[in-house]
Amino acid sequence: MHPNQIFHDADKAQNLDFARARSFGVLAVMGSDAPLISHVPFLLSEDEQWAELHLVRSNPIVRALQQPQPACIVISGPDGYVSPDWYGVADQVPTWNYVAVHLTGKLELRPAEELRDLLDRQSAFYESHLLPKPPWSTDKMEPEALARMMRMIVPARMRITAVDGTWKLSQNKPEDARRAVAGQIESGPGAEQQALAALMRDRQYNA
Repeated sequence: MHPNQIFHDADKAQNLDFARARSFGVLAVMGSDAPLISHVPFLLSEDEQWAELHLVRSNPIVRALQQPQPACIVISGPDGYVSPDWYGVADQVPTWNYVAVHLTGKLELRPAEELRDLLDRQSAFYESHLLPKPPWSTDKMEPEALARMMRMIVPARMRITAVDGTWKLSQNKPEDARRAVAGQIESGPGAEQQALAALMRDRQYNA
């Protein structure tokens, strides 16, 4: 998270809405020698207390979860390079604008009996974004193929104890400078710069 609190202006609900909409992040668990990292789709529970996910059984994180472990899921949003020339203000330096949300908590393995329900809820959530395409479901698989696939993965969930977000959108600059950057940021390096520019234009700041 960026240390400047001016970039932490999103409340908990907005950060959780962002995490739910993205539903994909980088899971980090501390290993014996270094952090263990995995890129995972996840679901937020309806009460927003849990992040539910599954892992490949051979993932080192699974071996680390003989007991519940502290963990963090990092959800990245749009990002882009900011050239000092774009501000129209003297004595600026290069920077990078971005959105990121961190969910922190304790990760635990769940019983195998919960896996099918988790998979069904995950696929239903993702498939709902594809309507009017008829939704895919596990019922479309042959039972033997589904059972074989399920033996390779394990369910897990993280109890969410902290939510933090950085929405670094040039809100520490005068409005004219911020809007000038929003008009140029799509031309530089980054990802999803159109969405980033839209966030910079749409959010209201008093700076």
